Amino acid sequence: MIRSITTLLVPIPTIREHKLACTVMREQTLVLVHIQTADGFEGWGEATTIGGLNYAEESPHSIKTNIDTYFTPLLLKEAPTSTAKAMQLLNQHISGNRFAKCAIETALLDIEGKRLGIPISELLGGRVRDELEVAWTLASGDTAKDISEAKQMIAQKKHRIFKLKIGSNPIDEDIAHVLAIKQAIPEYRVTVDVNQAWTELEAMSAIKRLQDGGIDLIEQPISMRNQAGLKRLKEYFEVAIMADEIVQDPQNAFRLAADHCADVFAVKINQAGGLKAACLIGQMAKLAGIELYGGTMLEGPIGTAASAHVFSTYSSLNFDTELFGPLLLTDDILTRPLEYHNYGLTVPTAPGLGIEVDKDKIYHYAERSLLSAAAASRQQYFATEKT
Repeated sequence: MIRSITTLLVPIPTIREHKLACTVMREQTLVLVHIQTADGFEGWGEATTIGGLNYAEESPHSIKTNIDTYFTPLLLKEAPTSTAKAMQLLNQHISGNRFAKCAIETALLDIEGKRLGIPISELLGGRVRDELEVAWTLASGDTAKDISEAKQMIAQKKHRIFKLKIGSNPIDEDIAHVLAIKQAIPEYRVTVDVNQAWTELEAMSAIKRLQDGGIDLIEQPISMRNQAGLKRLKEYFEVAIMADEIVQDPQNAFRLAADHCADVFAVKINQAGGLKAACLIGQMAKLAGIELYGGTMLEGPIGTAASAHVFSTYSSLNFDTELFGPLLLTDDILTRPLEYHNYGLTVPTAPGLGIEVDKDKIYHYAERSLLSAAAASRQQYFATEKT
């Protein structure tokens, strides 16, 4: 039985600016859920999103508010006796809120795995791999810096797959940037993420040039609302077209798979609405002959560990993963960081998520966030009073 649910906002600066088509990130606010049970177990979940409301309809503050206001009272009152019953209860009474539901499910599965003495991957069907190759996103926006960063990652055997965030600059400028980097590391895989920034007509011209330049994968080049256009691009070009923002939940993924709208699905546990939903999307993609890519919402180590457990169960993961989120942060909230080596991430093997959080550090960041918010609120109040 659940004894308590605590939701925390944990803002951590990034090691550098992270530029997307929709925003520029200098800090990542992790939304962490801490669940404790009456019999002494505790679990952690994460509901991190990208760039507040610039990217999706859920923001860190809305996620915390909805969990505290709606999720927690419902779960404490109804007292579900299993993860499955808890998620069924939430889905019956609360629409949407995929990120928040993912955090709750992750924490409950963490508890369930600890209680049974097995890792979460075994609760999801069993892992078929213990290591996941991880792509690194080059998103400084500066060509020379990105080339230097990529070569450094290769030399240190940290990463050998690179994604470029484009779409915020003129197309010619973005393409020149991408091709210069590809030419500097021709033997390594380079992909691009447009974050829906192009029209279909712009994409037809731009993708041709990227394909000719040896780029390996084009992620969500056009609006998620233009499903038919994504299919047209997929059928026209040889380079793989990947659906990302458009892959939102199992029902949505089923329609995309049935219509063969993309060559690859980027699966994200938060975007899917939870770990089991992400597994279901992976199964549907396999049945439809669609390749898989393990995506990220730039989660910290809790969400990254949860994602790793899911992706370790995929029988085919030919486009690897992008689970570099913790490496983008200036601080770690685990007592022992996740293990990155030899171009990839080792999937934790201990029970539950297989990690140990540094609760003192987490609550320190959360308290500092509350104090900062209170100070900003007071400043706004007095500024309003003066006017």
